[in-house]
Amino acid sequence: MKKLLNTLYVLEEDAYLTLDGENVVCKIDGNVRQRIPLSNLEGIICFNYMGSSPALMGKCADAGIALCYISPSGRFLARVQGSTRGNILLRKRQYEMFAKPPVLLRQNTVAAKLYNTKQLIKKILNSHPETDDDGSLSVCIERINEKIDEVYNTDDYNIIMGIEGAGSKAYFSIFNKMIRQQKEEFCFHSRNKRPPLDMVNALLSFLYTILTCDYASALEAVGLDSYYGFYHALRPGRSSLACDLVEETRFMVERFVLNLINLRIVNPGDFEKQVSGAVFLNKDGKKKVLTKWQEKKRGDIIHPYLKQKIQAGLVPYIQSMLLAKYIRGEIDEYPCYLVSR
Repeated sequence: MKKLLNTLYVLEEDAYLTLDGENVVCKIDGNVRQRIPLSNLEGIICFNYMGSSPALMGKCADAGIALCYISPSGRFLARVQGSTRGNILLRKRQYEMFAKPPVLLRQNTVAAKLYNTKQLIKKILNSHPETDDDGSLSVCIERINEKIDEVYNTDDYNIIMGIEGAGSKAYFSIFNKMIRQQKEEFCFHSRNKRPPLDMVNALLSFLYTILTCDYASALEAVGLDSYYGFYHALRPGRSSLACDLVEETRFMVERFVLNLINLRIVNPGDFEKQVSGAVFLNKDGKKKVLTKWQEKKRGDIIHPYLKQKIQAGLVPYIQSMLLAKYIRGEIDEYPCYLVSR
């Protein structure tokens, strides 16, 4: 089983990363602030403008350490990628299969996404039945169940997308009900992005980006092309396959965001609002969120398909590995991640 290492998050906007032997060195104004052995890292995510040295980029590429660049506002910019890993025949098979993706693969992806959001709602209902005082959560669960059934009644890609959109709209229409603390400050009306216009959307967008980077790195690690997917449209610069696999585990981000707010781990002081109306996490806010995210990744879970205890941070790698097995023909169906009841 793959061992989960640490991810280094660089939040200082004027930090510059260099290589010194087998260590990554963080400098600010030419002064060394931190030195970390590369052997302890599986990924580096930079929110800085200064970037990193070519030597460090090359070392990370050779060592298989994911090096991603994200703007201070949380928008994905670029990812350093080394030579292709794995058997080229796997990628050849991926391109052949996804040129005309199996309908069941798309159906299962949407159904898994909807199922997991439904399970999140049910968990909130069981723990806090008062959140359903007007019956809206129960109605939403019924609506999502209908959409899960509908997705298997069509093989039309556009209709499947429409079903997913309707299910997501129903889900986010009651998302604000699941916010039980700091309700006035963290009021959620609808999902918005590019840019996020409120604090809840700022958290969601920020963590979706982090999770997508994790999936992209995991896919490349098992030998797949993270840019060539089966559900999201292919666009230059978009890791479409990573976006595809993120769908089934989006609920992890959403549950995490609810916990951050309801446990008062974050507060309005952790955000900044720009003149344009865009809302982003500030440096202290990012530090809080990423610290808790790393703690969550180290927590143990039982993988629903493998029936083994793994660290939560390994889910992107396990799902990427299972997808590679499916593409190679070693298993008959790709097992989407389905949260336990």
